[in-house]
Amino acid sequence: MTTIELHRPHNDYAAVVAPQTVRLQRLLPGPIERVWAYLVDSDKRRQWLAAGDMQPEAGTPFALTWRNDTLTDPPGKRPDGFDAENRMDSTILEYDAPRRLVFTWAGGDVAIDLQPKGDKVLLTLVHRGISDRRNLLMIGAGWHQHLDTLVARASGEKPEPFWDGWTQLRDEYDRLIPA
Repeated sequence: MTTIELHRPHNDYAAVVAPQTVRLQRLLPGPIERVWAYLVDSDKRRQWLAAGDMQPEAGTPFALTWRNDTLTDPPGKRPDGFDAENRMDSTILEYDAPRRLVFTWAGGDVAIDLQPKGDKVLLTLVHRGISDRRNLLMIGAGWHQHLDTLVARASGEKPEPFWDGWTQLRDEYDRLIPA
């Protein structure tokens, strides 16, 4: 296996901001409506996270379907124990286009806020209700790699191999987040 050396600014890492809660931020090319489309349009969202049709209304259910092997070319080496496809049922809790999206996530929730910053858009993601440290490492690394893929896609750049980046990030988060 080839080792990929990743150089990341420290502020790109997920910050543990409360028990069972991480926050990540990314600056994306605008305008805000373009970034919003990457969050709510299934075809755009599947390019960096997961597919799944959403209705633009709080209280509506939807399903996310991950196919991480298709996010980048090449995808990198998928770690043992991960399926080629995963699915999660969710519910939209808040839908305030084009600024705020909140949805349920396996016993917790994810809030994504967008804020214009000149010709850029600041995306802030807060994931609450993470069950334990193992999941904190996996989710922190997962959101980190997915958001890096989003930044690359939105910037017209080729994203790094998803799985190789995720695996390295999981190991980095293991060193960064106290046991």
